[in-house]
Amino acid sequence: MSGHRLAVPHGRRIDRHRPLSFDFNGQPVAGFAGDTVASALLAHGIQLIGRSFKLHRPRGIFSCGVEEPSGVLDIGSGDQRAPNTRATDIAARQGLAAFSSNCWPSPRFDLGAVNASLAALMPAGFYYKTFMWPHWHWFEPAIRRLAGLGLAGDGADPDRYDEVSANVDVLVIGSGAAGLHAALAAAQAGRKVMLLEGDAHLGGWLASQTQRGTVEALCVDADAAGVALHTRTTAVAVYDHLLVTAIEQFDAASPPHRLRERLWKLRAKQLILATGAFERPMLFPDNDRPGVMLAGAVERYASDYGVACGQRVVLAAACDSAYTVAASLCATGIAVAAIIDHRQAAGAGASAPAGVEVLRGSAIVAIHGRHAVRGVSIASANGGPARRIDADLVASAGGHTPNLSLYSQAGGSLRWLDDAAMFVPARDLPGVSVVGAAAGIFDLDAALDHAAAVGRTAPGQAMPTPPVGGAGQVPADNRPWPAALQAAGRAAVKIFVDLQNDVTTGDVALAARENYRSVEHLKRYTTLGMATDQGKTSNVNALVLLGQATGRSPQETGTTKFRPPYKPVTLNTLAGGRHGARLRPLKQLNARDWHAAHGALFEEFGGWERPAAYPQTGETLDQAAQREAAAVRKGVGLFEGSPLGKLEIIGPDAAEFLDLMYVGTLSTLAPGGARYSALLNENGVLVDDGIVARLGPQQFWVNTTSGGAERVALGFEEWLQCEYVKLRVFVLPVTSQWGNVTVAGPNAWRLLQRIGADAKLAPATMPHMTMRETKFGGQPWRVLRASFCGELSYEINLAPDMTGALLDRLWRNGQDLGLCAYGIEALTILRLEKAYLHLGADTDGTTLPHDVGLARGIDKKRANFVGRRSLSRPGSQDLDRHQLVGLLPLDRKTLLPVGAHLSLRPPPTLAEGFITSSAFSPALQQPVALAMLKRGGQRLGEHLQAWHLGRMVETEVVKTPFFDPTGERLRG
Repeated sequence: MSGHRLAVPHGRRIDRHRPLSFDFNGQPVAGFAGDTVASALLAHGIQLIGRSFKLHRPRGIFSCGVEEPSGVLDIGSGDQRAPNTRATDIAARQGLAAFSSNCWPSPRFDLGAVNASLAALMPAGFYYKTFMWPHWHWFEPAIRRLAGLGLAGDGADPDRYDEVSANVDVLVIGSGAAGLHAALAAAQAGRKVMLLEGDAHLGGWLASQTQRGTVEALCVDADAAGVALHTRTTAVAVYDHLLVTAIEQFDAASPPHRLRERLWKLRAKQLILATGAFERPMLFPDNDRPGVMLAGAVERYASDYGVACGQRVVLAAACDSAYTVAASLCATGIAVAAIIDHRQAAGAGASAPAGVEVLRGSAIVAIHGRHAVRGVSIASANGGPARRIDADLVASAGGHTPNLSLYSQAGGSLRWLDDAAMFVPARDLPGVSVVGAAAGIFDLDAALDHAAAVGRTAPGQAMPTPPVGGAGQVPADNRPWPAALQAAGRAAVKIFVDLQNDVTTGDVALAARENYRSVEHLKRYTTLGMATDQGKTSNVNALVLLGQATGRSPQETGTTKFRPPYKPVTLNTLAGGRHGARLRPLKQLNARDWHAAHGALFEEFGGWERPAAYPQTGETLDQAAQREAAAVRKGVGLFEGSPLGKLEIIGPDAAEFLDLMYVGTLSTLAPGGARYSALLNENGVLVDDGIVARLGPQQFWVNTTSGGAERVALGFEEWLQCEYVKLRVFVLPVTSQWGNVTVAGPNAWRLLQRIGADAKLAPATMPHMTMRETKFGGQPWRVLRASFCGELSYEINLAPDMTGALLDRLWRNGQDLGLCAYGIEALTILRLEKAYLHLGADTDGTTLPHDVGLARGIDKKRANFVGRRSLSRPGSQDLDRHQLVGLLPLDRKTLLPVGAHLSLRPPPTLAEGFITSSAFSPALQQPVALAMLKRGGQRLGEHLQAWHLGRMVETEVVKTPFFDPTGERLRG
């Protein structure tokens, strides 16, 4: 096939004064501003651009729009590479790089083409039949490597994406003549109207014809009437209550880090679908060959882009529109060799241009040429020898299929018109109207009158009935002719229905023979319509063939369910730019700058960005955590605990309320006292824990876990508002109103003394598990003597903006005391040495207080509390429940992997439990671990095997705490 540029006036979309160049598989391709990648390639005579998915057959450009099934490329390189992109849907730009998909080393010589010679062994469903024995997993890795077409980008996408929401009275989708008329009429009726067009230009099919002036006038009138016109904006989904999502594409020539796409979320009172129709391809042998295209696409390339897709064209026809295309091509100077019409007679208004041969009652039975069309063989329904016609392009005109994807997404059903051989909307939907070719109206005047009437009709009123039909668009018989194929001696040649996934007419027949009568089953068994084009040009042909094979009409056969998105959408567009901090914004510490200046390595913990450790030069994260944990045991450490949840519970009934919420009895606390307690849900499962301190007779200070602050506060409010409505209690979340600096280690009090802390905070006058209110530098402090590390520890709660200053002052005064800053990883090691419970690490959604040693508080408590009744259920009393235990490796050297399963013998066997926490203890110079173990409390001293990824470590159940079992160090 030989493509070339046509002279002016052809090519209304391109600017011949603005040439550009891009690369295709490393070779330069020239074009003009306004070209698509497809039009520029065709202008250079490049039709072979890739290979099909399964059989690796040659593939080229087939259409001129979003329905493109085979012209699929990778666009861009590196972190900007976008795979599986339709060449017809991408604007050519200077410097663009395009690459063929699914071929190696090149589209012309593809080693994967060996699959085509094995096609007989790979019919529909062969994966399911072939790779089940002896085991699917033997074949899975190789098959997964072959799956997919393109290559994704190899780095973070540098482009920007955003999201906009809007409300309109009327949303019109599609800017053809019908859409413009509907939008104009709605705007003139005083409604707020928005019109979306996925193309770069308004006007649709009409704008490619001789009525361009009419379209331009309509656009001017619509704009003057206040219609918001959005080009390059494709509606991709319709959801409940007329929520429409659309993707807006921006100029690809913008600078790096540009805004690439925008996600629109639109709510409308009335939705008017003017989405047009897709041309239906003909079915004949080797109809997937590069150089076989849709007739309407060939016409549009000529008129819109000034591109002759071939020098000598054969038109395969089943409808009158082929004659219009033939006339249009002849007017541009493109030679039309013949019109091959399946029908014995054309419509009254269909006539061939002068000098163009028409072969009625005939069909193409062979395509000559491997990588391009060199000619066709024609057979007549009346019999006789096949005839060859030389040509370099086959234009296929099998009728039109109304584009009803969005209508179907909105909940619409379809009905088959036998005389027109197409599906049209079966009924009106509340708030949804279909106009133009999408409604099956192919008479232009009738379509415009109906669209204008719909636009004038207010939502809620009865919509005018669409005059379905129209001369020239009614196909007759668009099915392959088995008799003709056999007569030509080419019965084994494949006829393709789905060009991208290599689904043939034989696959459809095989599915029917194997009783896949549902179109949804046909889709999944053959993969028909599951490619990037979603069956836009293949579905109707496929279901007609299925109906023929099963003895059913198309109406009885039905259609698949159209699902969002209407066309492929990048994941970043759906995210609307919500990635990194925009997707999951992390809370930051009050003294973040101080931590950063001291070398903090930040990671996420419970929605906060916190120091995991403070690695020194050459240290790994684990080495830094080990050093910091050892320093806290020997000297003193600084830790910012500002994320720790903080609530004030105030009121005459505050004590009674906390008794109802927590496992422990908190009403007996004296002012200034503090007590550890756990929070359960209604099922008795542990959901949070922390320290509760009493500030006064009617005021309590409640610490929650860092990740549980909001959850606990909301839970308290729910109980107060829904159950305990008579209790006089006020819940005040104060996490953000108090910073927290924790000073921990043997030298903690010495360091506080140096900066002039109140003497009443001394260990001799302030015992462990107490809270004192004091002042420092005129600022209020609330100091809690509690320890999650097992050392003398002060949790100083102060004004948030004073946190950094306090850390800095402590740092300057403690260098000779063995001072260090420590992060979450060191704290984890310190708490594990003491075998302190870490909710979420040592517990899961089934853990009860008895499982982690909290039964004593329950047995002593007489009052009711949330979850108590559930603890009496049989499952809660099961003696075989997992219980938290200490675990050591027998060799006292091997670190036990978290998640390792515990058993008495090698697998396969029943697991006895699993390891929840594990670390090397710098204080003990050996590994330590915690585990949930079946009947763990009764198995002290027992030896078990820990299995992880095929490796086994012998372990022993031991008593905890591992370090300082009497707790002398934390008392100071």
